[in-house]
Amino acid sequence: MKSVSSTEWTVLGISVVLSFVLGLFTFSFYSKKKTKSADTILKSVKKEFLKEGPIDGSWIELTKVPWKKFAYETDVYYGGISRYEENKLVQYEFIVNAYTGSMIDIYRV
Repeated sequence: MKSVSSTEWTVLGISVVLSFVLGLFTFSFYSKKKTKSADTILKSVKKEFLKEGPIDGSWIELTKVPWKKFAYETDVYYGGISRYEENKLVQYEFIVNAYTGSMIDIYRV
């Protein structure tokens, strides 16, 4: 049985550490660039609206578009929800971050 020298252990240790660091960078780069699907985001927005009452209709653009407000830049999806409030059809439009799914803006039309 061959014994392993300290130089070989050092090379192995450095290789393991470098592989781990490279994996972390790759994961963080990949996870930042991956967008959520428009359908998944619409489902979550509808779920939140349903807490306040029934929905009559909904839509979302399937293509993400660049969006900028002051120093904040990201890609977003635009969408809308309609429902009856006090026997009147009310429409809302929203802007959602395509990467995180978080609501950026919502307004009544």
